[in-house]
Amino acid sequence: MKFKVHTQETAPKESQVILNEVVKAYGFLPNLFAVMSEVSTAPETYLTLNKIFEKTSFNLLERQIVLITTSYENECTYCVAAHTVVSSMQGLDEKVISDLRNGKKLEDNKLESLRNFTKEVVETRGWPNDKVKQSFLENGYNEANALEVIIGVSMKTFTNYVNHLAKTPLDENFQSAAWKKAVS
Repeated sequence: MKFKVHTQETAPKESQVILNEVVKAYGFLPNLFAVMSEVSTAPETYLTLNKIFEKTSFNLLERQIVLITTSYENECTYCVAAHTVVSSMQGLDEKVISDLRNGKKLEDNKLESLRNFTKEVVETRGWPNDKVKQSFLENGYNEANALEVIIGVSMKTFTNYVNHLAKTPLDENFQSAAWKKAVS
């Protein structure tokens, strides 16, 4: 398969309106959206899921933990780089982001339980073991938060898979955070 990296002008007409919104929001057209614009429902799906995930009880850092962990586990080079840059722009803890990019345990127990629960959800396809679930609950999260993790994992898995299938090239804006999962 050879996906085209569209511009606002070359994208199918149905996608052009949403791409204009993306450019207004980001200041440029990220290649992820340029690839997804092949069908207008793809960028619409991502933006809708993103808006829903932003409504969860998680703060900015917690949301990025879910998104980067999912991307790390799915080995999505594009999304790890993009979310690293976004996290930096949001002023999030650089040590936490660095540890996420390297698959390392987080120093904060609560945040680590979120990272580990997310990791388990991705690895086990939604069947995290009892020990991981118990740690998640003991560190201040609840059943509603578990569902919120699944919302984030769903959204991010969607874009991870799009990037895998399309081999989305990394934007110049994200080059400084280029990433590849280290072989252990």
